[in-house]
Amino acid sequence: MTCLEDRQILLHDIGQARSDGARLAPACALVGLDPRTLQHWQIGEGISRGDRRVEAHRPVPSHALSEAERARIIAVVNEPRFAETPPARIVPALADEGIYIASESSFHRVLRAHGQMHRRGRAQPPRTSRPPTTHIATGPGEVWCWDVTFLPAQVQGRWYYTEPIREPENSPGR
Repeated sequence: MTCLEDRQILLHDIGQARSDGARLAPACALVGLDPRTLQHWQIGEGISRGDRRVEAHRPVPSHALSEAERARIIAVVNEPRFAETPPARIVPALADEGIYIASESSFHRVLRAHGQMHRRGRAQPPRTSRPPTTHIATGPGEVWCWDVTFLPAQVQGRWYYTEPIREPENSPGR
């Protein structure tokens, strides 16, 4: 979105360029604007009112959770038996008791909105990994990490076999 002040500046600059002899399409391309966008801004109150999407009326859907339902979800997930349980286990546990409050995704949405979705259940807090303290190679061929004798192919159950490189016994290096 381009704010109202930026729209007015762009319109002024493009108008100045046009009065100096520039064509509309190259002048718009220079500022990264499509000529059609410029036309939309100039129609009606586009340049004086600015972007009206921010102040648009967006009605609440009829199937949205009410504040009472949201409060009930928060109350249920904060009960001692569900305090550390993720919604994927809370909803089926409630269903076994014959209780339906909301869907699992609604539980996730409400918990995220209340800042309670961090590490519920067995999820551990993120750990920072440190650099390895062992197996430090200072030269070629000092540390080997895995065997690549059998490499998987595109076909399941097929493998490429790589033989290790062996020097001939009568090589000049020996």
